[in-house]
Amino acid sequence: MLLREDNGAAIAITQPAHAWLSGQMARAWGNELFGEVVPWEEVCLAAEQHDIGHVPLEQAPVLNPDTGRPVTFLDMPRQMHVGLWSTAGRQVLPQSRYAALFVSLHGTGLYENHDASGDTPEDADAVQTYLANERAFQAELLAGLRDSAYAPYATPEAVARNRRLIQVWDALSLALCFGLREPRTFRDVPTAGEPTTLHLTPAAHDTSQIRVAPWPFRPQSVTLACEGRRLTGTWDDQDEMRRALAQAPWVGLSMTLLPDEA
Repeated sequence: MLLREDNGAAIAITQPAHAWLSGQMARAWGNELFGEVVPWEEVCLAAEQHDIGHVPLEQAPVLNPDTGRPVTFLDMPRQMHVGLWSTAGRQVLPQSRYAALFVSLHGTGLYENHDASGDTPEDADAVQTYLANERAFQAELLAGLRDSAYAPYATPEAVARNRRLIQVWDALSLALCFGLREPRTFRDVPTAGEPTTLHLTPAAHDTSQIRVAPWPFRPQSVTLACEGRRLTGTWDDQDEMRRALAQAPWVGLSMTLLPDEA
């Protein structure tokens, strides 16, 4: 879950809803400058399912006693986070080996440069166990994919490109879900040639209108949509927080991406 501040309240957006936004971008992505997304269906599936491991927490949100609000992906305890990610790739496996690989890679990417200096010994052990298990899972998937029709898409170069694309869509989606109010740059975005930097600029009087340069999509505009629930107040009881969240009004969020004409 992420919480988007909204005039003293918060719009609670689930991680799967944010991931769905990533998938919407993935399905519109690609042109002469940015190249194609291949294999298209599998990479789009991985993008829109990359946070599937968070579903149990979204169904039974946990109270953060420090904020009085639900725990978010930014403030959840380390072992809770690792536990959610330890099942994510395997949950996608029944749909697609290729998509499962990239869901797993996305999770390990969050920890490969992790600074464990502030972790407890138990937290550090949990991270290392998670990484070891996922790397074995990834190696098994890659061996099978490289001995199949997916071989052209399982080379180190193809895997690195698709892994980075999913990271970019994830970062873009998070920025939009939190509400983009200032210009942002996103570096090392794959193209048909050398990586580039994307520049996102919200309209001065309508932050649901975002200018993007250079333009990475096939259509001349892309409208993205998801839903959240508007929470007011804070709680000191987890059951009360869950009831309030279940009864909170739904809020539709829509963002339109446009080419930067400057």
